[in-house]
Amino acid sequence: MNILFVYYIPSGGVETLNRQRSTALKAINIHSHFLYYEKRRDLINKHDGPIFITNKDDEIKKILDAGNYEVIIVISDFQALPRLRKLGYKGKIIMEIQGYGPKEVARRTLKNVRPLVKQYANGFLNPKTPHIDQLLEEFYPDIPKFRFNNCFDTSKFSYIQTNIHPNPIIAWIGRIEENKNWSEFLHIGARLIHEYNPNLELYIFEDPTIGDPNDRKRFESLIDQLNIRKNLTRHENIPNSQMAEFFSKIGDSGGFLCSTSKVEGSPYSLLEALSCKCPVLTTDSDGVRSSIIHNQTGKYYQLGNINHAVQQALELLTNHTLREHIRSKGQLYVQKHFNPKLYSQNFKNMLLQLGIKV
Repeated sequence: MNILFVYYIPSGGVETLNRQRSTALKAINIHSHFLYYEKRRDLINKHDGPIFITNKDDEIKKILDAGNYEVIIVISDFQALPRLRKLGYKGKIIMEIQGYGPKEVARRTLKNVRPLVKQYANGFLNPKTPHIDQLLEEFYPDIPKFRFNNCFDTSKFSYIQTNIHPNPIIAWIGRIEENKNWSEFLHIGARLIHEYNPNLELYIFEDPTIGDPNDRKRFESLIDQLNIRKNLTRHENIPNSQMAEFFSKIGDSGGFLCSTSKVEGSPYSLLEALSCKCPVLTTDSDGVRSSIIHNQTGKYYQLGNINHAVQQALELLTNHTLREHIRSKGQLYVQKHFNPKLYSQNFKNMLLQLGIKV
C-alpha cells in the first residue's frame, strides 16, 4: 500500500516525523511517499521513500496518478483539500495537525476552515496535543479524530559516549520567530552566565532560511545588549545524523536543552534530546506534556518567569542526583511511549477505522 504525506517544506519537526514514520510503516507493508511544495536549502535528509518537490498542479497530478495512493495525509495545509480533489484524487484524505503556533491562531484557523474540512476530508490526526484535541471536539464533533504519539526509533538515534566538554552547554533549537520565544532563551542564558558561570556556553541550532527577518534583527541586537556573544555558538542546518552526537555532548557536559516555546505540538527536538540523555528544561507549551514529566523525564519552568527558569536550570546544573535520575528516566520514557511498533499499530488501526484494508 502507498501513502502520500504532503507538507510545505522538508525542514523542522515534520520532516523528522516523516523520516521516522516512513521506516515504522514499511514494517507493516505501508510505503510512504512525500510531497513538499518547495525546498529552501540544499540539504534534504533521507526519508526511506520517494520525495517530490513541486507546487505545480500538473506535476502534482502526475504524482497522484502514478502513486495509486490509498490515503493522503496532509499536514497543516487546509487549502490542499480542494486542490487534491480538483486534481482527481478520490481516496481518503486525513488532515494532520502537528502544531499551529499560538493558540488563538489555531482556534481561528480551525474555525475558518470548517467548510473545507467537512466537504473534502475524512478525518483528523494529531499527536495528543491538548489544545488541538479541545478545538477539534468543539468545531468537528462529527468527523473522525485520531490521536496518538509520534514515533521515534531510539535504536537509530540515541546516546553516544563523548569526550567531556570543558564547560556546560545550554542548547536551544528553533526558528527565530515569536512563538519559539528566542528572547527568553537569551535572557535565561545571560543570567546563568553572569550570575553562575561565565564560561557557560550557549548553542543555537537553527535553519536560517526560515523565521522572521524583523525578529532576527532584534535577536542580533539583544545578544550584544546582554553581552553574551562570546559565549554563543550558532549551528546552522546540521544534518540530523549528526544531532545525536551533539545532544550526547550537551548532556555529558552538564548542560541541557532549553525549550522556550509559547505553544508546541509534539516537538521532536525534545524526544531526540531525551533519547541521548540530554536533560530538558521547557515551558509547559501544551504538546510537550506527552514526553515531559516534571523532575522525572525533564523540568518545567513558568513561561515568562526568568527567575523561575534560572532556579530550575541551576537545579539541573548542580543537583547531580536529580540530573542523573532525569537523564535515565527520560531515555526510558521515549523508548517505551514513542516506540515505532506502537506507532505503526496505531496507524493501522486508524486506517481500518476509515475502512482501508491494510
